[in-house]
Amino acid sequence: MGGEGVFSGIPIAVLTDSYKAGHFKMYPDAEKMVAYGEFRKGFQVQNGKHDQDDTRLIFYGIRYIVETFLTKKWTQQEVDNADKFYSTHMAPFYTEYPFPKELFTKFITENEGYFPVKLEALKEGSVVHARVPVYQITAEKEYSHLCTFFETLLTMVWYPSCVATLSRRCKDVIAKGFEATVDEDNFFLLNSRLHDFGFRGCTSTEQSVLGGCAHLLNFDGTDTMSAAYYAQFMLNNGKPVGQSIPATEHSVMTSWKTETEAVKNMITHFGDGLFACVMDSYDYSEALTTVLPEAKKTLDEQNKTNGFMVIRPDSGDPVEAVLEGLQKAEVAFGVELNKKGYKVLKNCSVIQGDGINIHMLSDIIDAVIKAGYSVQSVAFGMGGGLLQKVNRDTMSFATKLSHIHIKGQDTGRDIMKAPKTDLGKFSLPGILQVRREANGVCTVYATPEQGAGTPLVSDAENEMRVVYDNGPLKESPWDDFDTVRQRVEREWKELAPNKNADPLSSQIKERIKQMRPT
Repeated sequence: MGGEGVFSGIPIAVLTDSYKAGHFKMYPDAEKMVAYGEFRKGFQVQNGKHDQDDTRLIFYGIRYIVETFLTKKWTQQEVDNADKFYSTHMAPFYTEYPFPKELFTKFITENEGYFPVKLEALKEGSVVHARVPVYQITAEKEYSHLCTFFETLLTMVWYPSCVATLSRRCKDVIAKGFEATVDEDNFFLLNSRLHDFGFRGCTSTEQSVLGGCAHLLNFDGTDTMSAAYYAQFMLNNGKPVGQSIPATEHSVMTSWKTETEAVKNMITHFGDGLFACVMDSYDYSEALTTVLPEAKKTLDEQNKTNGFMVIRPDSGDPVEAVLEGLQKAEVAFGVELNKKGYKVLKNCSVIQGDGINIHMLSDIIDAVIKAGYSVQSVAFGMGGGLLQKVNRDTMSFATKLSHIHIKGQDTGRDIMKAPKTDLGKFSLPGILQVRREANGVCTVYATPEQGAGTPLVSDAENEMRVVYDNGPLKESPWDDFDTVRQRVEREWKELAPNKNADPLSSQIKERIKQMRPT
Protein backbone atom coordinates (compact mmCIF):
# COMPACT_ATOMS: atom_id res chain seq x y z
CA MET A 1 0.00 0.00 0.00
CA GLY A 2 2.91 2.33 0.55
CA GLY A 3 1.75 5.82 1.42
CA GLU A 4 -1.82 5.35 0.19
CA GLY A 5 -4.73 5.73 2.57
CA VAL A 6 -6.09 2.60 4.17
CA PHE A 7 -9.45 2.97 2.42
CA SER A 8 -8.00 3.06 -1.08
CA GLY A 9 -7.87 -0.72 -1.32
CA ILE A 10 -11.10 -1.61 0.48
CA PRO A 11 -14.20 -2.00 -1.73
CA ILE A 12 -17.52 -0.48 -0.71
CA ALA A 13 -19.14 -3.90 -0.52
CA VAL A 14 -17.17 -4.78 2.61
CA LEU A 15 -17.46 -1.41 4.38
CA THR A 16 -20.17 -2.74 6.65
CA ASP A 17 -20.74 -5.37 9.33
CA SER A 18 -20.72 -8.96 8.10
CA TYR A 19 -24.36 -9.59 8.92
CA LYS A 20 -25.42 -6.59 6.84
CA ALA A 21 -24.15 -8.25 3.69
CA GLY A 22 -26.68 -11.06 4.01
CA HIS A 23 -29.71 -8.96 4.87
CA PHE A 24 -30.79 -8.55 1.24
CA LYS A 25 -31.95 -12.17 1.39
CA MET A 26 -33.79 -11.67 4.69
CA TYR A 27 -36.02 -8.65 3.96
CA PRO A 28 -39.39 -9.09 2.22
CA ASP A 29 -39.56 -7.93 -1.39
CA ALA A 30 -40.03 -4.17 -1.22
CA GLU A 31 -40.68 -1.12 -3.36
CA LYS A 32 -39.27 1.27 -0.78
CA MET A 33 -37.47 1.16 2.55
CA VAL A 34 -36.63 4.03 4.94
CA ALA A 35 -34.28 4.06 7.94
CA TYR A 36 -33.05 6.80 10.25
CA GLY A 37 -30.32 7.50 12.82
CA GLU A 38 -30.72 9.08 16.27
CA PHE A 39 -29.04 9.64 19.61
CA ARG A 40 -31.44 8.00 22.05
CA LYS A 41 -30.08 9.54 25.26
CA GLY A 42 -28.38 12.62 26.61
CA PHE A 43 -24.65 12.70 27.26
CA GLN A 44 -23.33 10.00 29.59
CA VAL A 45 -22.05 11.67 32.73
CA GLN A 46 -20.89 9.50 35.65
CA ASN A 47 -21.42 5.87 36.63
CA GLY A 48 -22.90 5.06 33.23
CA LYS A 49 -25.87 7.37 33.78
CA HIS A 50 -27.07 9.75 31.10
CA ASP A 51 -27.86 13.39 31.70
CA GLN A 52 -31.64 13.79 31.85
CA ASP A 53 -31.54 17.45 32.82
CA ASP A 54 -29.69 18.52 29.67
CA THR A 55 -30.21 16.33 26.61
CA ARG A 56 -28.84 18.82 24.08
CA LEU A 57 -26.31 17.51 21.60
CA ILE A 58 -24.33 18.79 18.64
CA PHE A 59 -24.75 16.85 15.39
CA TYR A 60 -21.51 16.96 13.43
CA GLY A 61 -19.46 14.86 11.01
CA ILE A 62 -21.90 13.68 8.35
CA ARG A 63 -20.11 15.70 5.65
CA TYR A 64 -16.93 13.67 6.04
CA ILE A 65 -18.79 10.38 5.65
CA VAL A 66 -20.72 11.54 2.60
CA GLU A 67 -17.71 13.07 0.84
CA THR A 68 -15.37 10.19 1.67
CA PHE A 69 -17.62 7.24 0.88
CA LEU A 70 -21.00 8.10 -0.65
CA THR A 71 -19.85 10.51 -3.32
CA LYS A 72 -17.16 8.14 -4.49
CA LYS A 73 -17.61 6.33 -7.79
CA TRP A 74 -17.21 2.63 -7.12
CA THR A 75 -16.00 0.23 -9.81
CA GLN A 76 -16.59 -3.29 -11.06
CA GLN A 77 -13.04 -4.14 -10.02
CA GLU A 78 -13.99 -3.37 -6.43
CA VAL A 79 -17.01 -5.64 -6.70
CA ASP A 80 -14.79 -8.39 -8.04
CA ASN A 81 -12.36 -7.86 -5.16
CA ALA A 82 -15.23 -8.05 -2.70
CA ASP A 83 -16.44 -11.24 -4.37
CA LYS A 84 -13.07 -12.86 -3.68
CA PHE A 85 -13.36 -11.89 -0.04
CA TYR A 86 -16.93 -13.10 0.41
CA SER A 87 -16.09 -16.42 -1.25
CA THR A 88 -14.10 -17.34 1.88
CA HIS A 89 -15.92 -15.46 4.66
CA MET A 90 -18.51 -18.02 5.88
CA ALA A 91 -17.78 -19.75 9.19
CA PRO A 92 -16.70 -22.31 10.17
CA PHE A 93 -14.74 -23.43 7.08
CA TYR A 94 -14.09 -20.20 5.12
CA THR A 95 -16.77 -20.94 2.55
CA GLU A 96 -18.95 -18.56 0.51
CA TYR A 97 -20.85 -15.82 2.36
CA PRO A 98 -23.88 -14.12 0.75
CA PHE A 99 -23.65 -10.54 -0.48
CA PRO A 100 -25.71 -8.56 -3.03
CA LYS A 101 -23.20 -8.78 -5.87
CA GLU A 102 -25.82 -8.35 -8.58
CA LEU A 103 -27.14 -5.14 -6.99
CA PHE A 104 -23.64 -3.69 -6.75
CA THR A 105 -22.88 -4.57 -10.35
CA LYS A 106 -26.20 -3.03 -11.38
CA PHE A 107 -25.66 0.36 -9.74
CA ILE A 108 -22.08 0.51 -11.01
CA THR A 109 -23.37 -0.07 -14.53
CA GLU A 110 -26.59 1.95 -14.38
CA ASN A 111 -25.85 4.64 -11.76
CA GLU A 112 -22.27 5.58 -12.70
CA GLY A 113 -20.92 3.73 -9.67
CA TYR A 114 -22.78 5.82 -7.08
CA PHE A 115 -24.49 4.10 -4.19
CA PRO A 116 -28.26 4.12 -4.94
CA VAL A 117 -29.83 5.75 -1.87
CA LYS A 118 -31.12 9.16 -0.88
CA LEU A 119 -29.71 10.62 2.31
CA GLU A 120 -31.28 13.48 4.25
CA ALA A 121 -29.53 14.98 7.27
CA LEU A 122 -29.65 17.85 9.71
CA LYS A 123 -27.27 20.70 8.96
CA GLU A 124 -23.76 20.26 10.32
CA GLY A 125 -23.54 21.79 13.77
CA SER A 126 -27.27 21.52 14.44
CA VAL A 127 -28.12 21.52 18.15
CA VAL A 128 -31.01 19.21 18.97
CA HIS A 129 -32.21 17.01 21.81
CA ALA A 130 -31.81 13.28 22.13
CA ARG A 131 -34.40 11.32 20.12
CA VAL A 132 -34.36 13.73 17.17
CA PRO A 133 -33.50 11.95 13.89
CA VAL A 134 -30.21 13.29 12.55
CA TYR A 135 -30.32 11.52 9.19
CA GLN A 136 -32.73 9.47 7.10
CA ILE A 137 -31.92 6.96 4.35
CA THR A 138 -34.34 6.05 1.55
CA ALA A 139 -33.83 3.25 -0.98
CA GLU A 140 -36.36 2.38 -3.67
CA LYS A 141 -37.35 -0.33 -6.14
CA GLU A 142 -34.71 -2.97 -6.81
CA TYR A 143 -32.26 -1.19 -4.49
CA SER A 144 -34.63 -1.15 -1.49
CA HIS A 145 -32.68 -3.91 0.25
CA LEU A 146 -29.57 -1.70 0.29
CA CYS A 147 -31.30 0.82 2.57
CA THR A 148 -29.39 -0.15 5.72
CA PHE A 149 -26.25 -1.47 4.03
CA PHE A 150 -24.49 1.85 4.67
CA GLU A 151 -25.66 1.97 8.29
CA THR A 152 -22.28 0.98 9.71
CA LEU A 153 -20.47 3.95 8.15
CA LEU A 154 -23.26 6.45 8.78
CA THR A 155 -23.52 5.39 12.41
CA MET A 156 -19.92 6.51 12.88
CA VAL A 157 -21.22 10.07 13.04
CA TRP A 158 -21.62 9.25 16.74
CA TYR A 159 -17.91 9.99 17.29
CA PRO A 160 -17.50 13.60 16.12
CA SER A 161 -20.95 14.40 17.52
CA CYS A 162 -19.97 13.08 20.96
CA VAL A 163 -16.67 14.99 20.93
CA ALA A 164 -18.41 18.20 19.83
CA THR A 165 -21.00 17.82 22.58
CA LEU A 166 -18.40 17.01 25.24
CA SER A 167 -16.26 19.98 24.18
CA ARG A 168 -19.31 22.24 24.36
CA ARG A 169 -20.29 20.97 27.81
CA CYS A 170 -16.74 21.75 28.94
CA LYS A 171 -17.14 25.24 27.53
CA ASP A 172 -20.25 25.70 29.62
CA VAL A 173 -18.29 24.81 32.76
CA ILE A 174 -15.51 27.27 31.91
CA ALA A 175 -18.00 29.95 30.85
CA LYS A 176 -19.66 29.76 34.24
CA GLY A 177 -16.28 30.51 35.84
CA PHE A 178 -15.74 33.36 33.38
CA GLU A 179 -19.09 34.92 34.19
CA ALA A 180 -18.24 34.89 37.89
CA THR A 181 -14.61 36.07 37.77
CA VAL A 182 -13.64 37.59 34.41
CA ASP A 183 -14.34 41.14 33.24
CA GLU A 184 -16.56 41.26 30.19
CA ASP A 185 -13.93 42.89 27.99
CA ASN A 186 -11.83 39.72 28.41
CA PHE A 187 -14.60 37.24 27.59
CA PHE A 188 -13.00 36.73 24.17
CA LEU A 189 -10.38 34.61 25.95
CA LEU A 190 -12.99 31.91 26.57
CA ASN A 191 -12.45 30.43 23.12
CA SER A 192 -8.83 29.62 23.97
CA ARG A 193 -9.39 28.09 27.41
CA LEU A 194 -9.62 24.42 26.34
CA HIS A 195 -6.77 23.25 24.14
CA ASP A 196 -6.86 19.97 22.20
CA PHE A 197 -3.90 17.82 23.33
CA GLY A 198 -5.38 14.62 21.91
CA PHE A 199 -3.57 13.90 18.61
CA ARG A 200 -1.01 11.41 19.96
CA GLY A 201 -3.64 9.47 21.86
CA CYS A 202 -5.81 8.85 18.81
CA THR A 203 -6.11 5.44 17.22
CA SER A 204 -5.58 6.91 13.76
CA THR A 205 -4.99 10.15 11.90
CA GLU A 206 -8.59 9.98 10.65
CA GLN A 207 -9.82 10.02 14.23
CA SER A 208 -7.64 13.02 15.03
CA VAL A 209 -9.18 14.94 12.13
CA LEU A 210 -12.78 14.07 12.97
CA GLY A 211 -12.49 14.57 16.72
CA GLY A 212 -10.17 17.55 16.40
CA CYS A 213 -12.53 19.37 14.04
CA ALA A 214 -15.44 18.63 16.35
CA HIS A 215 -13.59 20.33 19.21
CA LEU A 216 -12.80 23.32 16.99
CA LEU A 217 -16.52 24.03 16.70
CA ASN A 218 -16.31 25.36 20.26
CA PHE A 219 -12.70 26.50 20.81
CA ASP A 220 -9.83 27.77 18.68
CA GLY A 221 -6.97 26.25 20.71
CA THR A 222 -5.47 23.04 19.36
CA ASP A 223 -2.22 21.15 18.96
CA THR A 224 -3.95 18.65 16.65
CA MET A 225 -2.71 20.22 13.45
CA SER A 226 -4.23 17.49 11.26
CA ALA A 227 -7.65 18.81 12.28
CA ALA A 228 -6.70 22.48 12.15
CA TYR A 229 -5.36 22.08 8.60
CA TYR A 230 -8.34 20.02 7.43
CA ALA A 231 -10.84 22.47 8.90
CA GLN A 232 -9.03 25.48 7.41
CA PHE A 233 -8.37 24.26 3.89
CA MET A 234 -10.98 21.56 3.29
CA LEU A 235 -13.91 23.04 5.19
CA ASN A 236 -13.34 26.80 5.50
CA ASN A 237 -11.98 28.09 2.20
CA GLY A 238 -8.51 28.68 3.66
CA LYS A 239 -9.65 30.86 6.55
CA PRO A 240 -7.81 29.88 9.77
CA VAL A 241 -9.70 27.88 12.38
CA GLY A 242 -7.23 26.67 15.03
CA GLN A 243 -4.14 28.16 16.65
CA SER A 244 -1.42 27.33 19.17
CA ILE A 245 1.71 28.80 20.80
CA PRO A 246 5.39 27.73 21.09
CA ALA A 247 5.76 25.34 24.02
CA THR A 248 8.47 23.15 25.51
CA GLU A 249 8.24 19.48 26.35
CA HIS A 250 10.24 17.59 28.96
CA SER A 251 12.84 16.61 26.35
CA VAL A 252 13.50 20.28 25.65
CA MET A 253 13.74 21.22 29.33
CA THR A 254 16.06 18.34 30.22
CA SER A 255 18.32 18.92 27.20
CA TRP A 256 19.57 22.11 28.87
CA LYS A 257 21.87 22.05 31.87
CA THR A 258 19.23 23.82 33.95
CA GLU A 259 15.56 24.64 33.53
CA THR A 260 16.45 28.31 33.94
CA GLU A 261 18.59 28.15 30.80
CA ALA A 262 15.77 26.42 28.92
CA VAL A 263 13.31 29.14 29.91
CA LYS A 264 15.75 31.94 29.03
CA ASN A 265 16.16 30.38 25.59
CA MET A 266 12.40 30.42 25.14
CA ILE A 267 12.34 34.09 26.10
CA THR A 268 15.09 34.89 23.60
CA HIS A 269 13.17 33.25 20.75
CA PHE A 270 9.54 33.75 21.71
CA GLY A 271 9.51 36.31 24.52
CA ASP A 272 7.68 38.93 22.46
CA GLY A 273 4.46 36.94 22.74
CA LEU A 274 2.90 33.86 24.27
CA PHE A 275 5.08 30.87 25.13
CA ALA A 276 4.65 27.88 27.42
CA CYS A 277 7.11 25.94 29.57
CA VAL A 278 6.53 22.61 31.28
CA MET A 279 7.86 22.99 34.82
CA ASP A 280 7.88 19.57 36.49
CA SER A 281 10.85 17.84 34.84
CA TYR A 282 12.52 17.49 38.26
CA ASP A 283 10.87 19.38 41.09
CA TYR A 284 7.79 21.42 40.22
CA SER A 285 7.70 23.38 43.48
CA GLU A 286 11.40 24.21 43.34
CA ALA A 287 11.16 25.28 39.70
CA LEU A 288 8.29 27.62 40.46
CA THR A 289 10.24 29.13 43.35
CA THR A 290 13.57 29.59 41.56
CA VAL A 291 12.92 29.67 37.80
CA LEU A 292 9.89 31.96 37.65
CA PRO A 293 11.69 34.94 39.24
CA GLU A 294 14.54 34.46 36.74
CA ALA A 295 12.03 34.34 33.88
CA LYS A 296 10.44 37.57 35.01
CA LYS A 297 13.85 39.19 35.43
CA THR A 298 14.93 38.10 31.93
CA LEU A 299 11.75 39.41 30.36
CA ASP A 300 12.31 42.77 32.02
CA GLU A 301 16.01 42.90 31.10
CA GLN A 302 15.24 42.15 27.45
CA ASN A 303 12.37 44.67 27.52
CA LYS A 304 9.88 41.97 26.46
CA THR A 305 6.86 43.98 27.52
CA ASN A 306 4.49 41.77 25.54
CA GLY A 307 6.02 38.54 26.76
CA PHE A 308 3.51 36.18 28.35
CA MET A 309 4.67 32.97 30.03
CA VAL A 310 2.34 30.01 30.41
CA ILE A 311 3.30 27.57 33.17
CA ARG A 312 2.46 23.92 32.60
CA PRO A 313 2.47 21.36 35.41
CA ASP A 314 2.30 17.77 34.17
CA SER A 315 2.17 15.56 37.26
CA GLY A 316 0.78 15.42 40.77
CA ASP A 317 -2.67 16.38 41.94
CA PRO A 318 -4.13 18.66 39.23
CA VAL A 319 -5.97 20.96 41.64
CA GLU A 320 -2.95 21.42 43.88
CA ALA A 321 -0.61 21.88 40.91
CA VAL A 322 -2.72 24.69 39.44
CA LEU A 323 -3.12 26.49 42.76
CA GLU A 324 0.60 26.30 43.51
CA GLY A 325 1.36 27.60 40.02
CA LEU A 326 -0.97 30.56 40.51
CA GLN A 327 0.38 31.39 43.95
CA LYS A 328 4.05 31.28 42.98
CA ALA A 329 3.43 33.09 39.70
CA GLU A 330 1.76 35.82 41.75
CA VAL A 331 4.97 36.19 43.76
CA ALA A 332 7.16 36.31 40.65
CA PHE A 333 4.98 38.25 38.20
CA GLY A 334 2.44 40.02 40.37
CA VAL A 335 -1.31 40.35 40.04
CA GLU A 336 -3.93 43.00 39.57
CA LEU A 337 -7.52 42.97 40.78
CA ASN A 338 -10.16 43.06 38.08
CA LYS A 339 -13.53 44.80 38.31
CA LYS A 340 -15.08 41.72 39.90
CA GLY A 341 -12.47 41.65 42.66
CA TYR A 342 -10.49 38.61 41.49
CA LYS A 343 -6.74 38.40 41.03
CA VAL A 344 -5.41 38.28 37.47
CA LEU A 345 -1.78 37.25 36.94
CA LYS A 346 0.35 39.79 35.09
CA ASN A 347 1.90 38.42 31.89
CA CYS A 348 1.59 34.87 33.14
CA SER A 349 -0.95 32.05 33.44
CA VAL A 350 -1.18 28.32 34.18
CA ILE A 351 -2.32 25.57 31.80
CA GLN A 352 -3.24 22.17 33.24
CA GLY A 353 -3.14 19.38 30.68
CA ASP A 354 -2.55 16.32 32.83
CA GLY A 355 -5.50 14.29 34.09
CA ILE A 356 -8.15 16.60 32.67
CA ASN A 357 -11.71 15.55 32.10
CA ILE A 358 -14.90 17.56 32.50
CA HIS A 359 -15.18 16.69 36.20
CA MET A 360 -11.57 17.59 37.05
CA LEU A 361 -11.93 20.76 35.01
CA SER A 362 -14.88 21.76 37.17
CA ASP A 363 -13.01 20.92 40.39
CA ILE A 364 -10.05 23.08 39.37
CA ILE A 365 -12.24 26.05 38.47
CA ASP A 366 -14.04 25.84 41.81
CA ALA A 367 -10.70 25.78 43.66
CA VAL A 368 -9.28 28.67 41.62
CA ILE A 369 -12.30 30.85 42.38
CA LYS A 370 -12.24 29.90 46.06
CA ALA A 371 -8.56 30.96 46.19
CA GLY A 372 -9.50 34.40 44.85
CA TYR A 373 -8.11 34.10 41.32
CA SER A 374 -9.84 34.90 38.08
CA VAL A 375 -10.44 31.91 35.81
CA GLN A 376 -8.85 34.10 33.13
CA SER A 377 -5.45 33.07 34.55
CA VAL A 378 -6.04 29.36 33.91
CA ALA A 379 -6.33 27.31 30.75
CA PHE A 380 -6.76 23.59 30.19
CA GLY A 381 -5.42 20.99 27.82
CA MET A 382 -7.42 17.83 27.26
CA GLY A 383 -6.14 14.82 25.33
CA GLY A 384 -7.58 11.36 25.90
CA GLY A 385 -10.42 12.82 27.94
CA LEU A 386 -11.51 14.78 24.87
CA LEU A 387 -10.84 12.56 21.86
CA GLN A 388 -10.71 9.07 23.35
CA LYS A 389 -13.08 8.61 26.27
CA VAL A 390 -16.32 8.54 24.33
CA ASN A 391 -18.06 5.67 22.57
CA ARG A 392 -21.30 4.87 20.75
CA ASP A 393 -23.05 4.37 24.08
CA THR A 394 -22.05 7.85 25.30
CA MET A 395 -25.27 9.14 23.72
CA SER A 396 -26.69 5.75 22.69
CA PHE A 397 -26.62 6.14 18.91
CA ALA A 398 -28.60 3.77 16.70
CA THR A 399 -29.94 3.42 13.17
CA LYS A 400 -33.26 1.65 12.65
CA LEU A 401 -35.66 0.84 9.82
CA SER A 402 -38.83 2.92 10.17
CA HIS A 403 -40.91 2.34 7.03
CA ILE A 404 -41.31 -0.30 4.35
CA HIS A 405 -43.52 -0.55 1.27
CA ILE A 406 -43.81 -4.23 0.43
CA LYS A 407 -44.24 -5.21 -3.20
CA GLY A 408 -47.83 -5.72 -4.25
CA GLN A 409 -49.32 -3.67 -1.45
CA ASP A 410 -51.13 -0.38 -2.03
CA THR A 411 -49.42 1.59 0.77
CA GLY A 412 -46.34 1.45 2.86
CA ARG A 413 -46.19 0.35 6.49
CA ASP A 414 -44.54 2.20 9.35
CA ILE A 415 -42.50 -0.05 11.61
CA MET A 416 -40.75 0.30 14.96
CA LYS A 417 -38.73 -1.59 17.55
CA ALA A 418 -40.20 -1.74 21.07
CA PRO A 419 -38.39 -4.23 23.35
CA LYS A 420 -40.18 -4.80 26.66
CA THR A 421 -36.83 -5.53 28.30
CA ASP A 422 -35.58 -2.00 27.61
CA LEU A 423 -38.32 0.51 26.89
CA GLY A 424 -35.73 3.23 26.21
CA LYS A 425 -34.63 1.38 23.08
CA PHE A 426 -37.86 1.92 21.17
CA SER A 427 -37.40 3.31 17.68
CA LEU A 428 -39.51 5.85 15.81
CA PRO A 429 -42.03 4.77 13.18
CA GLY A 430 -42.61 6.38 9.81
CA ILE A 431 -41.03 8.60 7.22
CA LEU A 432 -39.75 11.22 9.61
CA GLN A 433 -39.61 15.00 9.53
CA VAL A 434 -38.04 17.52 11.87
CA ARG A 435 -39.29 21.07 12.40
CA ARG A 436 -37.62 23.71 14.57
CA GLU A 437 -40.34 25.37 16.62
CA ALA A 438 -40.46 29.00 17.75
CA ASN A 439 -38.63 28.17 21.00
CA GLY A 440 -35.77 26.58 19.05
CA VAL A 441 -36.68 23.00 19.90
CA CYS A 442 -36.49 20.60 16.95
CA THR A 443 -39.64 18.49 17.05
CA VAL A 444 -40.20 15.13 15.35
CA TYR A 445 -43.16 14.29 13.11
CA ALA A 446 -44.00 11.46 10.73
CA THR A 447 -45.88 11.69 7.46
CA PRO A 448 -49.46 10.66 8.30
CA GLU A 449 -51.44 7.59 7.27
CA GLN A 450 -48.52 5.18 7.32
CA GLY A 451 -46.53 7.22 4.84
CA ALA A 452 -49.42 8.58 2.74
CA GLY A 453 -51.15 11.93 2.82
CA THR A 454 -49.88 15.48 3.10
CA PRO A 455 -46.81 15.87 5.33
CA LEU A 456 -47.29 17.84 8.52
CA VAL A 457 -44.00 19.63 7.87
CA SER A 458 -43.34 21.40 4.58
CA ASP A 459 -40.11 20.89 2.67
CA ALA A 460 -39.08 24.42 3.57
CA GLU A 461 -39.66 23.74 7.27
CA ASN A 462 -38.00 20.35 7.37
CA GLU A 463 -34.63 20.55 9.12
CA MET A 464 -33.55 17.35 7.38
CA ARG A 465 -32.37 18.29 3.93
CA VAL A 466 -31.11 16.14 1.08
CA VAL A 467 -27.31 15.90 1.07
CA TYR A 468 -27.00 12.99 -1.39
CA ASP A 469 -29.48 11.65 -3.92
CA ASN A 470 -28.28 8.54 -5.75
CA GLY A 471 -25.15 10.55 -6.41
CA PRO A 472 -23.62 13.93 -5.49
CA LEU A 473 -25.87 16.98 -5.68
CA LYS A 474 -25.22 19.57 -8.37
CA GLU A 475 -24.82 22.27 -5.72
CA SER A 476 -22.89 21.60 -2.53
CA PRO A 477 -25.19 21.17 0.48
CA TRP A 478 -22.44 22.07 2.95
CA ASP A 479 -21.77 25.28 4.86
CA ASP A 480 -18.24 26.47 5.57
CA PHE A 481 -16.73 25.84 9.00
CA ASP A 482 -17.26 29.38 10.23
CA THR A 483 -20.98 29.10 9.47
CA VAL A 484 -21.18 25.76 11.28
CA ARG A 485 -19.40 27.29 14.30
CA GLN A 486 -21.87 30.16 14.37
CA ARG A 487 -24.77 27.71 14.18
CA VAL A 488 -23.44 25.77 17.18
CA GLU A 489 -22.98 28.95 19.21
CA ARG A 490 -26.41 30.32 18.36
CA GLU A 491 -28.48 27.16 18.72
CA TRP A 492 -26.77 25.90 21.89
CA LYS A 493 -27.58 29.17 23.63
CA GLU A 494 -31.06 29.28 22.13
CA LEU A 495 -31.88 25.90 23.67
CA ALA A 496 -30.42 26.75 27.09
CA PRO A 497 -33.87 27.52 28.60
CA ASN A 498 -35.15 24.18 27.25
CA LYS A 499 -32.24 21.87 28.03
CA ASN A 500 -34.39 18.78 28.50
CA ALA A 501 -37.32 19.53 26.21
CA ASP A 502 -39.29 16.60 24.80
CA PRO A 503 -38.71 16.65 21.03
CA LEU A 504 -41.42 14.13 20.14
CA SER A 505 -44.60 15.71 18.80
CA SER A 506 -48.00 14.61 20.06
CA GLN A 507 -48.61 13.25 16.57
CA ILE A 508 -45.71 10.82 16.63
CA LYS A 509 -46.34 9.93 20.28
CA GLU A 510 -49.84 8.85 19.32
CA ARG A 511 -48.42 6.84 16.43
CA ILE A 512 -45.97 5.11 18.80
CA LYS A 513 -48.78 4.41 21.26
CA GLN A 514 -50.85 2.79 18.51
CA MET A 515 -48.00 0.58 17.37
CA ARG A 516 -46.33 -0.35 20.65
CA PRO A 517 -47.15 -3.94 21.67
CA THR A 518 -49.27 -4.19 24.82
